[in-house]
Amino acid sequence: MAEPHQSTTIRFGILGCADIARKVSRAIIHSPNSTLYAIGSRSIEKARTYAAANGFPSSTKIYGSYDEVLDDPEVDALYVPLPTSLHLYWVVRAAAKKKHILVEKPPALNVKELDVILNACDSNGVQFMDGTMWMHHPRTKIMADFLRDSQRFGQLKAVQSSFTFSADEDFLENDIRVKPDLDALGALGDAGWYCIRASLWAANYELPKYVTALRFPIKNSAGVLLSCDASLHWEDGKVATFHCSFLSNLTMDITAIGTKGTLQVNDFIIPYKEADATFSTVSEAWFTDKDLEWNQKPSEHIVTTDLTQEALMVKEFSALVYGIKHHGLAPEKKWPTLSRKTQLVIDAVVASIDKGFEPVKVNY
Repeated sequence: MAEPHQSTTIRFGILGCADIARKVSRAIIHSPNSTLYAIGSRSIEKARTYAAANGFPSSTKIYGSYDEVLDDPEVDALYVPLPTSLHLYWVVRAAAKKKHILVEKPPALNVKELDVILNACDSNGVQFMDGTMWMHHPRTKIMADFLRDSQRFGQLKAVQSSFTFSADEDFLENDIRVKPDLDALGALGDAGWYCIRASLWAANYELPKYVTALRFPIKNSAGVLLSCDASLHWEDGKVATFHCSFLSNLTMDITAIGTKGTLQVNDFIIPYKEADATFSTVSEAWFTDKDLEWNQKPSEHIVTTDLTQEALMVKEFSALVYGIKHHGLAPEKKWPTLSRKTQLVIDAVVASIDKGFEPVKVNY
């Protein structure tokens, strides 16, 4: 694939050689307004091998340190897929170098750290966005339109979501997501992040009043969460529950229940297929005579896309960066706000576990 013209594209640098960066680097290459300009690793040989294995353009600069990527004046934006414990240090340094930030989720270990990150981005006038890819799929907007439709969906009453996968023995022993010094939030930060974002999305990003972790979460010997559940409670009576786990079969579900309708999606984080994604809705369902059957079946909706959701994420992020760089626009506040709200609920789940599963009030 030919590289886009440099003057109209955003030049990305990548910090590290994480597995998830294989997917996002492909998205950077496929997005029409970005180019993969540089990658840095603590080992230049590792970076060279990684770039070759993942089809990086021959023009991609290869660096043997993260600082060299930050110091390259041609790098407009950074994709940061480092372990969560390293985000604070490297994102703050990058923001000080005026690099725009696309960071893997969770963006921080807690909201206190995230506030330092967001303040650094704000004071340096750089765009911040976390890597929650499903937010950028066109299906997400169409599903949201259904949830906001007072005639078809009514008022939201309940959300149930889950993200689970059955990790192998090597993952459970060695992956950074089970190491307290690298990703101390474990399954809550990795998988629960998506469920919490789904709950907030369904509630039009209104924060819950209270969050309660369910009893008996599963932790490894180092105290990192491998599986947990929690409930979110709003003052108007709506509730969201979620289950996240490294120990169960692959599942990515949302069910949102309103007074007049129901929405269900079974692959909300990664669609079954890249080019099209489905969801189902039903409104005013009831029973036939003698309660023998339902009066209608849910309708299935198919949403097609030319670009993958991760490429659409990169495209949107790059457009924001371009507006800041070339038109003097201010960074878009939507994305850091959503990150902070999600992180606040993460913090509340952790606090509820630590307080013996008591409800924890969420304060913005």
